[in-house]
Amino acid sequence: MRLADLPWPDVASRAANGAILAVPVGATEQHGPHLPLSTDTDIALALCDRLASARPDVLVAPALAFGSSGEHAGFAGTLSIGQAATELVLLELGRSAAETFTRLLFVSAHGGNAAPVARAVARLRAESRAVEVFQPRWEGDPHAGRPETALQLALRPARVRMSQAVAGDRRPLGAVLPLLRQGGVRAVSRTGVLGDPTAATAAEGRVLLDSLAAQLVSQVEGWA
Repeated sequence: MRLADLPWPDVASRAANGAILAVPVGATEQHGPHLPLSTDTDIALALCDRLASARPDVLVAPALAFGSSGEHAGFAGTLSIGQAATELVLLELGRSAAETFTRLLFVSAHGGNAAPVARAVARLRAESRAVEVFQPRWEGDPHAGRPETALQLALRPARVRMSQAVAGDRRPLGAVLPLLRQGGVRAVSRTGVLGDPTAATAAEGRVLLDSLAAQLVSQVEGWA
């Protein structure tokens, strides 16, 4: 159930019965020459929708489509609001949500948001607000590679240009992290790809999506 589709009395009624507000937190940033800029946001929203399908007490907020994406500067279309602004947006959003909802869940699918999300959640918890965060993780390519390409093939195949998919820097993330911190993704990959997306399939994307959704549902059940 999408929050924005409801009139306020319906929201008030659901909140009074203990509804959880799930906020998809994504980004607008390059994902190689074959994936849309909305990839992280699409994944976060899909996971929130899966959670809402499994739990009728979940309402899905409109996705936050901007985050901390400075590491992708230099690629056309990347729009970053930086760490401080991301933290502040989530903090104020959490405070506002607490006027209606007693429980708030952030589902953040962009790795660059991890630090500001963690700081915002810590501050909200320090204010005695019930807040949880889920950040999907998977083995393999860290950015625009096989896992994310497979997920998009499962979610929005018409927006994936497999004919443009190319392998990028295939070293483990730990090996390139110092270079990424110093010069961003441009320093290690001219295409913006970290990994090799060329063999990705929708079938493996569906398996991964099912696994991530099951992890999210399990975490929320343990929390709620």
